[in-house]
Amino acid sequence: MPLLPTLLQALAYVSRVCGFDTIDSFPPGHLYARTSWNPAYFDIASDRKPEQIERALCEAIANTPLIFAHITHPTPRMQRALLDVIDTRQRRACGDPAELVALLIRAYRSPATPEAMPGLRAVITADHYGGPAERARAVFDFLGTMPMVIEAAR
Repeated sequence: MPLLPTLLQALAYVSRVCGFDTIDSFPPGHLYARTSWNPAYFDIASDRKPEQIERALCEAIANTPLIFAHITHPTPRMQRALLDVIDTRQRRACGDPAELVALLIRAYRSPATPEAMPGLRAVITADHYGGPAERARAVFDFLGTMPMVIEAAR
């Protein structure tokens, strides 16, 4: 019987190395190791490098921005992908960018979420806003005054 656990362990290792497993976070020791996502929404093979993983997540956000809700502690690059979609929706007046800003605000509830732009956390976490609408309006105002920073951060 001791052969079966060894065989299962070897099979799991081969599956992971070959990319048959789906991962839900960056590897331990990575700069954004706390970032995680729901693997039901993101099919990311375990054999991908962290840069490829982040690129795949950013592409998913660009194509389906509401998927951002299924990421915990999104990286600054992922946040900028969402900010790009917000900017596009504002300029083209298509879709509701407020629901996307709400996702960004929700991500910043955790202090472990890295800041995508200088000052964004301060605007989102300021306690002098009455409710979600006022907080979203403050974020829109901040983003409206920061177009050059968004461009430079890309």
